[in-house]
Amino acid sequence: MYDSFVATLSNLSESLTTGSLIGDYGLLWLGAFAAATILPFYSELLLLKMLTAYPDHWLGLTLMATFGNTMGACVNWWLGKYMLHYQDRRWFPLKEKHLKPAQRWFEKYGKWTLLLSWSPLGGDAITLVAGIMKVKFWEFYCLTFAGKAVRYFAIALLLPAP
Repeated sequence: MYDSFVATLSNLSESLTTGSLIGDYGLLWLGAFAAATILPFYSELLLLKMLTAYPDHWLGLTLMATFGNTMGACVNWWLGKYMLHYQDRRWFPLKEKHLKPAQRWFEKYGKWTLLLSWSPLGGDAITLVAGIMKVKFWEFYCLTFAGKAVRYFAIALLLPAP
């Protein structure tokens, strides 16, 4: 089953690699960054592809995905902190229907909510709300990094060894 999974993954995402380790690290960082912003992208699939292509580099690849995704979340924090008055614009990353539940959740549980910023359902909204709620940047960064690291390391460690 693992072999068919890896073969399918390779076939689906072969065009997503650059063919060089350094280029693929950069591609993974960009993909993870994009996935944390308003761009529709799934960095988990790209990480899986890179892990199957470079299994000996699992730690570096996992950290690269974590750093890229956390930096993308920093864009959302910045938008929340400085750009909220533009929320009625089409380009603004989150609409009010997504923002209000995240704000209520954040008000109830505080900055620790950022540990859930990895979630595909509401994670981006949580990082935007952290900016709105004026969470200090380094607290935001550390909690967001920790939450996203758990997700990426879980993916890397749950992938069966080749």
